[in-house]
Amino acid sequence: MVGIDDKLASRGLASSALHEIAGETAALGDDAAATLFAGGIAARASQGDVLWIMERPDLFAPGLAGAGIPASRLIQVEAGRDADALAVMEEALRHGGLAAVVCEAARIGMTATRRLQLAAEEGGTMALLLRRWRRAAEDPLAQPSSAVTRWRIACAPSEALPVPGVGRARWQVSLVRQRGGDPQSWLLEGCDATGCLAVPAEPRRRSAAPRRREDRQAA
Repeated sequence: MVGIDDKLASRGLASSALHEIAGETAALGDDAAATLFAGGIAARASQGDVLWIMERPDLFAPGLAGAGIPASRLIQVEAGRDADALAVMEEALRHGGLAAVVCEAARIGMTATRRLQLAAEEGGTMALLLRRWRRAAEDPLAQPSSAVTRWRIACAPSEALPVPGVGRARWQVSLVRQRGGDPQSWLLEGCDATGCLAVPAEPRRRSAAPRRREDRQAA
């Protein structure tokens, strides 16, 4: 990830490991940003299929395609309960053969995350845990976890365009915890069709208008 890899303890996102992602708040915009952030990471894990385990059938496939996961690479599984979702995730990770496994869940204990981390290592597969907000006052990342990295994603204002329209999405990406490294934060442009993020370009500075010189004539 541009501008991020050199700040990670492993100089890149560990592929056979568990990573947790959550929206900054329970707001729909932050939740969508976190979902697309997870999709972009999964898209670039490898060229294999991505298994997405969801709470309910509300995954917007065209949005994920815009973040680098076309329908041909996406396998969707619906699991209504967190326990069922985690069981499917662990089995898929141990099996291997996938680019990444993404799982939507909310309440997850330390023991469960430890099992997922071990399963990711065993199967050589990236594990992305998309932590959902259940209540506005219940932070999904408040509890301890065995995840190698933990991320918070928030929507940020897009750059103003010279013509009417909507610019590329921008996110405030916060690495709140990483094993062997320090917390970090970036303002980034959202995933493109290949799943890549981008650092926003510096705003163009307008050159100052030349001052007019008033030649005074002697009276």
